[in-house]
Amino acid sequence: MSLRDVLMARIAQSGPISLADYMSECLMHPDYGYYTTQLPFGAQGDFVTAPEISQMFGELIGLCLAHCWMDQGCPAPFALAELGPGRGTLMADMLRATSSVHGFHEAAQIVLVEASPRLIDVQKQALAGYDVGHVRSANVLPDRPVFAIANEFFDALPIRQFTRSERHWRETQVGMQADSLRFGLGPELPQPSLAERLTDTKVGDVVEYAPAAGPVIHELGRRIAAHGGGALIIDYGDWRSLGDTFQAVQSHERVDPLAAPGQADLTAHVDFEALTRAAPCATTQMTPQGMFLERLGITHRAQALAAGLEGAALEKHIAAHRRLTHPEEMGNLFKVMGLFPDGSSPPPGLDT
Repeated sequence: MSLRDVLMARIAQSGPISLADYMSECLMHPDYGYYTTQLPFGAQGDFVTAPEISQMFGELIGLCLAHCWMDQGCPAPFALAELGPGRGTLMADMLRATSSVHGFHEAAQIVLVEASPRLIDVQKQALAGYDVGHVRSANVLPDRPVFAIANEFFDALPIRQFTRSERHWRETQVGMQADSLRFGLGPELPQPSLAERLTDTKVGDVVEYAPAAGPVIHELGRRIAAHGGGALIIDYGDWRSLGDTFQAVQSHERVDPLAAPGQADLTAHVDFEALTRAAPCATTQMTPQGMFLERLGITHRAQALAAGLEGAALEKHIAAHRRLTHPEEMGNLFKVMGLFPDGSSPPPGLDT
């Protein structure tokens, strides 16, 4: 039995499924899902995230959140949270960088939002020595000040995808043809959540949205508005969804997303406009990652680290700095948005 068999049986019995249902099964099926069976991160996995590229990324994120904490009067206790913490690398770098911030660790309750039992075990090993709590979703984060990071979290949330018709929308579905999974389009139907997109799209345009993204942002923003705190959302995407951005990645290469369900990472670009609208607290402008990191001082940090390096290690370090910041690499593709309480200062590196 494989996930492909499970999906084929389901479709044969009940008909085509939405792209959101397909993504959900492929990523989180309890027996065959990608995040429940694979260890995808790093050079030996399927993709590399910013924390795996260089320690500088996590160091600057940690200091940025610590700065927010101090700006708000050093509340204690508070939740230091990460959504989608991968192998725990980012949180480990954040904690190392903030170890000298007086009172920060003593006041922090570390909370990781993770649904994969396998990744939870990896995170516990990476953060051995720290008191770390795990929750399965953002709606059970503590009701207290929360300072949070979500790096490449929202791109993995299942999306619904629609193609504009003359008057309404047709939803992308996954069905069967002979013994293969195939994409298709459902019937033309009105979509109340996309009603206003009829004014800025034309026939044939594709629009995507992640139904779970709004509730996650709302839960984070509700806590920040009520108790204080701040959050950094870092992901690839743009201000408004337009176009087919659904993709599968395996062994660092793009692959057919229907070829091997559960064996490849599935993602889509993040709609930052939708996140902003769902936040019940103040938000910053969407800012390119390269600009954000430069404002936080990544070049100065890179120069300091380079002073102790030479040869291949130095070349790797220079390449990591370029990959994180250069417009032709992650610098422009990835965007950053901040959440913060009304009346407070935005997170460093971001503008309102």
